[in-house]
Amino acid sequence: MYPRVFVMKGSKGYRRGTRKLIVKPRARGKFSIRKELQTFEDNDKVAVTINPHYQAIPNPRLRGKCGRVVGRQGRAYFVELKDGNKLKKVLITPEHLTSV
Repeated sequence: MYPRVFVMKGSKGYRRGTRKLIVKPRARGKFSIRKELQTFEDNDKVAVTINPHYQAIPNPRLRGKCGRVVGRQGRAYFVELKDGNKLKKVLITPEHLTSV
């Protein structure tokens, strides 16, 4: 008999394929403290731009979506945006947001 070979199944986690997500080669390894310290007010328009240098990222399908800030929790912001036909309220940290 042949020896049994066990193959490890690939991960299907929500961070799969996001480690190099839209990072220009020159910016690799660089952190901008300015992005972390930026503040937004209620009803500010923001765009979701995922920065993979940080561990807590929003779901990758929200990348590039625009919405408005509707609240705050700790240092993160509640952003109301459309995902398909639904209006969703997502909690996102400021390093993944840019003002529009």
